[in-house]
Amino acid sequence: MSNKKKTLTELDQQIYEWQMWVPEFGESGQEKLKNASILVSRCGGLGGVVAYELAAAGVGKLVLAHAGNLKHSDLNRQLLMTYDHLGKPRIESVKRRLRDLNPHMEIEAYGENVSESNAKDLVSKVDLIIDCAPLFSERFAMNRQAVVQHTPLVECAMYDLEAQITTIIPKETPCLACLYPEQPPVWKRQFPVFGAVSGMIGCIAVMEAIKIIAGFGHTLKSKMLNIDLRSMKFQTIDIHPASDCHICGHL
Repeated sequence: MSNKKKTLTELDQQIYEWQMWVPEFGESGQEKLKNASILVSRCGGLGGVVAYELAAAGVGKLVLAHAGNLKHSDLNRQLLMTYDHLGKPRIESVKRRLRDLNPHMEIEAYGENVSESNAKDLVSKVDLIIDCAPLFSERFAMNRQAVVQHTPLVECAMYDLEAQITTIIPKETPCLACLYPEQPPVWKRQFPVFGAVSGMIGCIAVMEAIKIIAGFGHTLKSKMLNIDLRSMKFQTIDIHPASDCHICGHL
């Protein structure tokens, strides 16, 4: 992360004019976004929308981690992937699509998923994490480093027509291990999914990140937003730290 502060250019003023009209955000909020770096784990159905919206909003740097080659079954929801890229690394398609939208943003892309072996290094590069990974091994690795390195983490997930999201602020809120001390035994890698559900929760995650970075509005700190699009029920509940949490309980 660079210590040199970047100021808004005339081009920035033109591109982000409409969002700078948002009360409490303004030019100062946009400048904070330009100087921010965010890690997005996986850039598929959920993370792809997150990365695209962050690029559109003018975040200065994205660190992206996504392994594997594009398959036909990805195309119903992974909006940064295109048919002509089948069989090729997903991360290359991600970089290409993001640069088409925002050629001025810095992108540091890795063709690997987050793991215990690389999480420390990846988290050290950013100001905030948005967790879009489907596997708890990845999510736990990011959560551990978020706590250790005091890095805010927007934690989001979806299944079928349901989604949930919370914002983790180390030393202030429950961490992921408070909520899930162990991997849920029923969780499977493949699950029913609509791209629109991923996109919806991804957009909410981006707004959480923008509010944290720019310092305005209310976030989901110590709260969990549960969404069921089958019944169109939205519920926000309070969540609390676990005193015996093996990750953050000692803080």
